[in-house]
Amino acid sequence: MARNPLVETLTRKDPLDSQFEVLVVDDDGEILSLVAKFLRLNGFRVHTARNGLEMEEFLSRSAIDLIILDLMLPGRSGLDLCRDLRRTSSVPIIMLTAKGEETDRIVGLEVGADDYLTKPFNPRELLARINAVLRRAGGQDADRPGRAGRAFLFAGWRLDTLKRELVDPNGVVVDLSTGEYDLLLALLEAPQRVLSRNFLLDAAPNRAIEAFDRSVDVQVSRLRRKLNGAEDLIKTVRGAGYLFAADVTRG
Repeated sequence: MARNPLVETLTRKDPLDSQFEVLVVDDDGEILSLVAKFLRLNGFRVHTARNGLEMEEFLSRSAIDLIILDLMLPGRSGLDLCRDLRRTSSVPIIMLTAKGEETDRIVGLEVGADDYLTKPFNPRELLARINAVLRRAGGQDADRPGRAGRAFLFAGWRLDTLKRELVDPNGVVVDLSTGEYDLLLALLEAPQRVLSRNFLLDAAPNRAIEAFDRSVDVQVSRLRRKLNGAEDLIKTVRGAGYLFAADVTRG
């Protein structure tokens, strides 16, 4: 019997409480349950819907940060729902489908989806894509009331996620590589929490570093130097990972 990678990965939990609200829309009860459980284990607040009517009812009363939307739904298709959403909202959307044809992917992106994933999928890839889409969304939250601003403020520093710009306490812009930016953003999204090396690797799917644990240590060392050698900001937790120790606010 073929193994289901989603089921196998449900036992792994990275200690991130992202506070992001995710809506999963899928008429397959098993997939809906497994995806919701996996994302909750990884710190997301997850809501579910089985069709377009349930999705629209939820969105009429609640703000959301990202939608995972199945292409093949009873009644109105995921493509139709995505197209309608784009008329009034820029909420990030990841499309899911059992189809693998290139035309389906292209149409999904053309109607406004931010990313596209074909079933069956590896849950770690779904998590990485969610993180990437949320980061790309940056400060584009104007149509989602109650969401925080585009910048992270900590110890006199400012990280602007729209400009992808780090500014030191003296107002000087500090140059960051893509890997350093992604790493810092992942840490700032979960201050005062220990993040494993595996989680930090997943948090930078477009990184220019090799995918093995020690590469994270190298990136942390470089990032500390950019932060004026601030060992007290990024603390090493032996055998577990890293913790961002400063208070972080959004503005």
